[in-house]
Amino acid sequence: MELRELGSSGIKVSALCLGTMTWGEQNTQDEAFAQMDLAVDRGINFFDTAEMYAVPPTEKSYGTTETIIGNWFRARPGLRQKIVLASKVCGQGDWLPHVRDGKPRLNRKHIEAAIDGSLKRLQTDYLDLYQMHWPDRNTNFFGKLGYRHVAKDEIQTPIAETLEVLADLVKAGKVRHVGVSNETPWGTMRYLAEADARGLPRIVSVQNPYNLLNRTYEIGMAEISHRENVGLLVYSPLAFGVLSGKYLGGARPENARITLFKRFSRYTNPQAEIATAKYVALARAHGLDPVQMALQFVTTRPFVASNIIGATSIAQLEANIASIGVTLSEEVLKGIEAIHVEQPNPAP
Repeated sequence: MELRELGSSGIKVSALCLGTMTWGEQNTQDEAFAQMDLAVDRGINFFDTAEMYAVPPTEKSYGTTETIIGNWFRARPGLRQKIVLASKVCGQGDWLPHVRDGKPRLNRKHIEAAIDGSLKRLQTDYLDLYQMHWPDRNTNFFGKLGYRHVAKDEIQTPIAETLEVLADLVKAGKVRHVGVSNETPWGTMRYLAEADARGLPRIVSVQNPYNLLNRTYEIGMAEISHRENVGLLVYSPLAFGVLSGKYLGGARPENARITLFKRFSRYTNPQAEIATAKYVALARAHGLDPVQMALQFVTTRPFVASNIIGATSIAQLEANIASIGVTLSEEVLKGIEAIHVEQPNPAP
């Protein structure tokens, strides 16, 4: 397994990161344990989770994934120090009435409560990476392509205030490094500018979506990753599993995510289906597994620090991990670019 620098942190993380958001909803604790055991056996040293998980977020599932990971650490003495562990705190969230007072924010009150809760559930004293799950302001994320200005004050917590709290967590030893998620170019640069101006912790990563159906990261964010040494941690590299081709033609396999949770419609519009069919056909024409082609394209982009893979079965996880050994020929890469020109970013 290839190891890469996590931004400017000095930490080496595996090129593939184990995603965990299905644990406690689509996966049992025993199944999660099996996934973590397999990942470690295959050289993955990086796990990503969040206080909000499992997904879909509900009061019942809140914190369940972190609890499962904590139980795994307890059952596997000595492994915590070998794992780079990342979690996230909820941002502006009036849609999450079950999180704290029902209006989570990225301020001192909420961040301090969130980190203490996460550490307790994870049964650890520290996180290697603590991420702001989404912005504490009205902006375009979670599938919104364009920014629309809102006349009223849309910034709930100033970024400088958030960073001051994070600085205290770093000083207290609860957090080693900080990052953002679902951020825009403006937000990412503000975090960096405030940190540099005030001597506060610099973000080392940004966790945003990136896949063959959504390459918008390349437009405004890839240069920031390169010039500011802020690595991309990719989520949804398979576009909720759509790029496997299993949903083509309106198919809805039993127990698959989009079958179970119809709210996940981000990657199933008609244009995305057209593009998916082309990518699947390209992979098969070159004797490749469509899943592995899609994953390895993401993993090999120069601005990617780690590609977060998730699975609901051991067979899926085995195949996903095996993608790291796949070579994409120049012909395949040219084919991908040709499809991208025809169907650019059909599902942001």
